[in-house]
Amino acid sequence: MSLFTSLLTVNTLTIVVLSRGKCGLSTGVTRYLIAMATADLLVIIVDLILRQIPIAYREAFIFLSYVPVCNIHAFLLYAVTGCSVWFTVTFTFDRFVAICCQKLKTNYCTERTAAVVLGTVTVLSCLKNTFWYFMFKGGYLLSNSPWFCWARPGAGFSLIWGIAEFVQYLITPVIPFVLILLFNISTIRYVLVASRARRRLRGPSKGENGRDPEMESRRKPLILLLVISGNCIVLWAVHAIFVVWFRLSGLILSWNYPEFAIGELGYMLQIMSCCTDTALYAVTQTKFRQQFKEVVKSPVSLIVKCTQRRRV
Repeated sequence: MSLFTSLLTVNTLTIVVLSRGKCGLSTGVTRYLIAMATADLLVIIVDLILRQIPIAYREAFIFLSYVPVCNIHAFLLYAVTGCSVWFTVTFTFDRFVAICCQKLKTNYCTERTAAVVLGTVTVLSCLKNTFWYFMFKGGYLLSNSPWFCWARPGAGFSLIWGIAEFVQYLITPVIPFVLILLFNISTIRYVLVASRARRRLRGPSKGENGRDPEMESRRKPLILLLVISGNCIVLWAVHAIFVVWFRLSGLILSWNYPEFAIGELGYMLQIMSCCTDTALYAVTQTKFRQQFKEVVKSPVSLIVKCTQRRRV
């Protein structure tokens, strides 16, 4: 429970720090980061806590096998997970536009656009994942498997259900991975080309090591972009491969089921992707570290002051 408490505390503090708007980031970027942190926090609550605690303490939660709420839980889990992944895609695209598309930047990279995009992604994620509500029954399996609810009759070996489920996994997370890679490659290529062009224009008189304020101003946003999107891809890859392999094994009789140790590793890495963003912000953003320290110190300072007043 101490681990769960730590994860909840750190993600909540991250949301508080970003909400203060004192990290030196634009309002649009701040909205994306808050949305990503909130989605990660919900994944921790819905997946790590509400799903895993009953499995770990199966005897105490055996009554859940008869409570018809698992399909609702599955819908919420896949919806918030989809939001977590697609928020990263929208953030990556926003930074791609900000760095590579200067004409579009003024109209697109705004707080209002960020709110509209994030709201649209949330609605679409909820609509897409209603599939899981109808695929599953209400009872829990209480076993650590990709399907943690009882499936509808015939869903496990039905080609129609299998295709529908494969499309679900294609939308999240396969397509997001491809989009993130494309946006990042395009962004890096643009920055490298622009850097070489500016170096030629500045000429040898400036020296090879001369400072370029324009390129330096792009460096931190680019580092933040690459670290967050790269973290998402690396930590989600094993889980995505395992789930697709597991499902295809149920449809193709000649395929062997993957080792559940791979699934456990993939699940652990996926959960880590929802817990590491705070560390990534701290590593790449100096002002975030400063604000995080202030938020942590504030309750302590308040308690010390109250204690001193009582003594006086």
